[in-house]
Amino acid sequence: MASSPPYPAHPGEASGGTLRHAHWWQRPWVRYGALITLLTLSGLVILALVREQTGTEGFLVGLGLAVLPVPLLMAAFRWLDRVEPGPWQNLLFSFAWGACAAALIAIVANSFATQWIATATADPAGADTLGATVIAPVVEESAKAAAVLLVFLFRRRDFTGILDGVVIAGVTATGFAFTENILYLGTAFGTDQLTGDSGIASVTAATFFVRIVMSPFAHPLFTVLTGIGFGIAALSRDGQRLRRVLLPLGGLLLAMGMHALWNGSSTLGQYGFFAVYAAFMVPTFGVLTWLVVWTRQRELRTVRTELPAYAVAGWLTPAEPFALGSMRARRIARQYARRYGGRAAARAVAQYEAYATSLAFLRHRGRLGRAGTDFVTRERELLLELWHRRGAARPALDHAARVTSPPVPAAAAPRPVYGVYGQPPHGSPRHGHPPHGPLPYGHPYAAYDPHPQAHPNPHTNRYSNPRPHGS
Repeated sequence: MASSPPYPAHPGEASGGTLRHAHWWQRPWVRYGALITLLTLSGLVILALVREQTGTEGFLVGLGLAVLPVPLLMAAFRWLDRVEPGPWQNLLFSFAWGACAAALIAIVANSFATQWIATATADPAGADTLGATVIAPVVEESAKAAAVLLVFLFRRRDFTGILDGVVIAGVTATGFAFTENILYLGTAFGTDQLTGDSGIASVTAATFFVRIVMSPFAHPLFTVLTGIGFGIAALSRDGQRLRRVLLPLGGLLLAMGMHALWNGSSTLGQYGFFAVYAAFMVPTFGVLTWLVVWTRQRELRTVRTELPAYAVAGWLTPAEPFALGSMRARRIARQYARRYGGRAAARAVAQYEAYATSLAFLRHRGRLGRAGTDFVTRERELLLELWHRRGAARPALDHAARVTSPPVPAAAAPRPVYGVYGQPPHGSPRHGHPPHGPLPYGHPYAAYDPHPQAHPNPHTNRYSNPRPHGS
């Protein structure tokens, strides 16, 4: 996600990101510093606790084995996030929270609760069972959900739908499972060192098969239910506060229930684990996979549906909505830009795609009455970001549209368009100037220019930047 485009500053923030007239504790660098300090301290403490339980050699073995599924899971969530890539800082925070803060909360709270129950009931075996099936699901899912809640509250602009909730929750759970797998695999290796077992018959091999081979998606699967709840809540209108509270809580309760069922499968007899795995885990995984893929395709359809209004108004070329609504066309556009303009042009195209997608989602929410009070400001920012990158993006996207679709018929004469937010460039896009101010919803536009502003020059392998039309 390091290639994700930067997002415009929130209204009221200066270019350096400092709030005007803000108290010292409200300054971004104070909040970020406190967060980094918290995660760093949590990481050091969890590292010491895990190493104490597994030993140095067990820790290294557990670390080497636990890292294996992480790239696969991260690639899957990155793929889901391709339609509207979020800032890489959000993913880094989510993984770090899961691996450090959530894991530390889980270890300390689970150990304390289990010991307290064992002392109160004088039944250590029953306390372990109760801790695994009741205490652990509640504590662990709550700790992981805290990361989703923080992103939902403090990075609300980046949290706009179901896929955002799925990605944040899944990455958080991936970090949590990574740390937990180090602990379990390291402990299993220490047990094998004491008993002398090795190979397939060892505890390490059995633990690796269950946690890494059969169920690397277990923790992400549980927490994704919470993320879906937050994602649906993000689609709600501002006035639906009860809905915004109940939906995340419902997702969290489902995550706890699925987690409790999974942990309790070991108490259901010799084949209880396999029965729960086949009857619940695999079907749930399949349904959620279908849901997120369907949501991804739906978001692409939203892009193709909402952006043509901006094309008619002159902000985009006629072919761009189709190209921006196809992941294959997007990839071809970036490759084309890299071929003729280098990395800088490819980065500009990637940023253009992300901003255009955000613009489509913003307009969609506006038509449904779900846009926030900063709608006009946000739309203006996105349009300006597109305008600044049009020189590199338009020829690349037009090329991608020609490659991936039949020839586009000649556009009809321009006409006033209703329902397009924002004002087109001054007088006409021919002047090359950005817009001067937003207009109310439903204002007709009369000046259009669907032609590209720049064309690739294959002879020089660079983008030419001709003078605006009519100048």
